[in-house]
Amino acid sequence: MAPTQVELPLRAKAQADGDASQAESKLSGPVAFGHALRDEQFLFEPSYRNLNHGSFGTIPRPIPNPPSGTTSSLRGIRPRTASIRVRLPHPSSTGSRVRHRPAYVNDPPLRPVVFVSNANLWGVNTVLRNLAWHADGRDEILYFDTLYGGCAKTVDYVVEDRAGKVAGRCIPLGYPCEDAEVVARLVGAVEAAVEEGKRPRVCVFDVVSSLPGVRFPFEAVTAACRERGLLSLIDGAQGVGMVDIDLGKVDPDFFVSNCHKWLHVPRGCAVFYVPLRNQGMIRSTVPTSHGFVSSAGVKRPNPLPPSNKSEFVTAFEFVGTLDNSPYLCVKESIKWREEVLGGEARIRDALTALAREGGKRVAEILGTEVMDNASQSLTRCSMVNVALPLAVQPEDGKALEGELASLPSFPQSDAGTITHWMLRKLLDDHNTFIALYIYGGRWWARLSAQVYLELEDFEWAGETLKSVCERVVKGEYKQE
Repeated sequence: MAPTQVELPLRAKAQADGDASQAESKLSGPVAFGHALRDEQFLFEPSYRNLNHGSFGTIPRPIPNPPSGTTSSLRGIRPRTASIRVRLPHPSSTGSRVRHRPAYVNDPPLRPVVFVSNANLWGVNTVLRNLAWHADGRDEILYFDTLYGGCAKTVDYVVEDRAGKVAGRCIPLGYPCEDAEVVARLVGAVEAAVEEGKRPRVCVFDVVSSLPGVRFPFEAVTAACRERGLLSLIDGAQGVGMVDIDLGKVDPDFFVSNCHKWLHVPRGCAVFYVPLRNQGMIRSTVPTSHGFVSSAGVKRPNPLPPSNKSEFVTAFEFVGTLDNSPYLCVKESIKWREEVLGGEARIRDALTALAREGGKRVAEILGTEVMDNASQSLTRCSMVNVALPLAVQPEDGKALEGELASLPSFPQSDAGTITHWMLRKLLDDHNTFIALYIYGGRWWARLSAQVYLELEDFEWAGETLKSVCERVVKGEYKQE
């Protein structure tokens, strides 16, 4: 059987910007987004409002169950009722039966790309644990303070495990800042490291950050890394299906992105891209499995059939008994998005517009503001961050200043309790989940736009958040 080719929405330089619109014009008419689409195409509980698509994604009804027997109970339900996927082995030919074929510039199709289960475990971990560090202890891993916690902890582990060979350097950001400031902070960190006698080796950064949920200038940061001799490791966990990603133009050293978040693919599924020039750095999957090739030429029993694939592709083709069946659904997910939703450009434009307008309405209801900069680059994505009318008192005992001084404030010692109390009330009392976090001395809410939502959902979210905040001010969190 010939391999099935799957076109992922990862563009290359050779692809014209008009391709998406041309694909859309072939449709008899894409469906309208909103509640009618939700009821027809998704399997949500009727009373549940999913404003947290960015964390776990969800699966449309038309996407077939993977062959391993994933049940429909996993689709579109709130996290606390989610079933655990039954893990069954899948033929080792999965990687060749369903492979994405982006039109990469400079690299032959298929060779730089493999499917993995998720961005952090199989992407960021794989790269950082495979890089060879110099024995003189001058190497550094650069990352921004908004890096996803799991990735930041991976940096911490590598620093600890390599016992003095490498150190981490955190680059602080102060949102809302302009993209140029982000690049300037990176350049400043590199210059400071060199001045201290250090050797910056790699920088880890996002496509769209998690908390705050803002679009990161990954294109410009990748270019800045290349100009200064740093490897670029892009954690695009929030990426494919939400942001236009042209890998042929950006040309990162390593890139990983979840398909199960914004591409409507069953969990878990991600795409891991390593250009040919860097595949020699990836000596092993994490953990090591049958695809590892010993540099000493040691031969081990291998259950895989002989193959003429590259060592990189072979290494990821079979890594033990895992549920690889979501990889088989990527083709159907992309087809559904093209034929039913009208294509990637239509989806991106609609979700960005809804996130912006929805965030504006939530801020109006709360009497607060949306996190954005003057160029509105932070909100060029499908998520929006809205300030809550609650502040956190500084640990040093100093008085709050500016707008924060006029808000109800709470001690740092209560901050964690308050956050978890609000999250619990959102789920238990209002049957929703909205990511809440503290940034810049106050609480923020991150909301996700999606094709099954309407402006009314954001207005409802604003009223709900307002009610929960009022209960915090009354001190209800202390009573439980």
